[in-house]
Amino acid sequence: MRGHVIRQLRLWSGVVLFAYVTGHLLNHCFGLASVEAMEAGRRVFAGIWRSPPGVVLLVGSFAIHGALSIARLFRKRDLRMPAWEAAQQLLGLAIPFLLCLHMLGTLGLSLQFGMDPSYPFVLWATWGDPWQQIALMAAAWTHGCIGMHFWLRLQPWYRRGMPLFFAAALLLPALALAGFAVGGRDVLALADSGWVRAMLEDIRFPGRAGVEWVEGMEARMSAVTGMTIAALVAWRLVRMLRARRQRPVRVTYPDGRMVRAEPGATLLEVSRAAGIPHASVCGGRGRCSTCRVHVSRGFEALPPADESERALLRRIGAPERVRLACQTVPAGDVSLMPLLSASAGPAETHTPTVRQQGMEREIAILFADLRAFTKLSENKLPYDVVFLLNRYFLAMGRAVEDAGGHVDKFIGDGVMALFGIDDNAQEGCRNALEAVRAMATALGELNAALGEELPAPLRIGVGLHAGAVIVGEMGYSRATSVTAIGDAVNVASRLEPMTKEFACQAVISQRVVRLAGADFSGFPSRLVEIRGRERPLRVYPVADGGDIPPPA
Repeated sequence: MRGHVIRQLRLWSGVVLFAYVTGHLLNHCFGLASVEAMEAGRRVFAGIWRSPPGVVLLVGSFAIHGALSIARLFRKRDLRMPAWEAAQQLLGLAIPFLLCLHMLGTLGLSLQFGMDPSYPFVLWATWGDPWQQIALMAAAWTHGCIGMHFWLRLQPWYRRGMPLFFAAALLLPALALAGFAVGGRDVLALADSGWVRAMLEDIRFPGRAGVEWVEGMEARMSAVTGMTIAALVAWRLVRMLRARRQRPVRVTYPDGRMVRAEPGATLLEVSRAAGIPHASVCGGRGRCSTCRVHVSRGFEALPPADESERALLRRIGAPERVRLACQTVPAGDVSLMPLLSASAGPAETHTPTVRQQGMEREIAILFADLRAFTKLSENKLPYDVVFLLNRYFLAMGRAVEDAGGHVDKFIGDGVMALFGIDDNAQEGCRNALEAVRAMATALGELNAALGEELPAPLRIGVGLHAGAVIVGEMGYSRATSVTAIGDAVNVASRLEPMTKEFACQAVISQRVVRLAGADFSGFPSRLVEIRGRERPLRVYPVADGGDIPPPA
């Protein structure tokens, strides 16, 4: 609960500050019209932010956001992070140094001496050396835009409107800078000694006392900020030295790689420190679920998830032994498997399907292979071979998908397909039998269409079995796909070559027939030995898949 409250405080204090910066830039835009328009806008702006509630909200948000951001850097065990996050952190550290003088010369003098800073005063004071003000504007706006983007990009409506938001993010500071330049030029054209004296009297400028106060406070604030950053660096060095005396935590990844990690680091930080790609759309802030991992060993020794992590895992329907890597600090050795590709994007932050998160299910698995295709293609040009294979894959793929199946992959001249991923095993088996029938029909049509180009008709062998497997997105980086692993997959792959032994088009296991409730009384059954299995398997050799009876 405490972690959730801290994250919400950091988020919403940042939103308040972004709203303030946005209003400030909009006010600068009025300079394209006139300095008087800028001043009229400032009075409305000041009416909100200079009121007692507005001052408390603004100053409080600045203090809370800054303190929590520094505390987050203190807690991070490894400073490796994506480029966007590093840019945001560096800009955030630069803002206090750039903001000091401007804040003290406006809000500070207003609170301390009762001065009412006007736009003509600000433009006159800053246009002698405008670069610090321009740098502050650029740093604050860019820092805020990065934060807002990586928060809101989890929302579908934001992704749909992203081109408009991106255009606005570029246009607003450009117009604000132009307004600032035009207003500064107009003020400098008026700035003779009489105008300056009257302007300072009008805003109740405190004179030398105010200048000395601003200089003293600026020095102190810069010193405090600098010492805070120095303390952060020193603390990290001390913690690193202390960690070397402690027993490291060992984290093992699916490829067998074992990483020794500093105690206190999150699982996401362990991956980053070791250079192992790990998805994290929100940058490790616990807002998305893309960094989630399945912990196969050491799960019981992990600290319990806080309420916000539990709520997020419940929302996506995460199965047992799944945790968010960015929120989990292992106290002992663990073995884990990231559940999403390292290239996962915002779309994967929403409730995952069975295919995405991985789950044990009973499904039907089909393997099909072209018979004697190597010999068939020996005397054909490469272009003709590719053309022929693509026509074959198109016909088989459509037959599978029209029957409700999922084409897992094409392997050489073979096809692997899955049925029942999103349904139940009974429906999957019925769909698989329908696919075998459709594939036989499609092959006949393909042979008729290509008859003159083929020395002999195309023939296929199909193996079909059903059983419990693990289904999910598997692979690495962009080379990921929905697939299945398990004994039932191996059995299906070994039934397919048996079509040669039985001189038939398909070998279908009794398990598929029973689950589908199909009538196979017209087909003889056989008991076959399957390599790797202790007991024989009863199967039905089917000479022509088109003879399979339709579902009742």
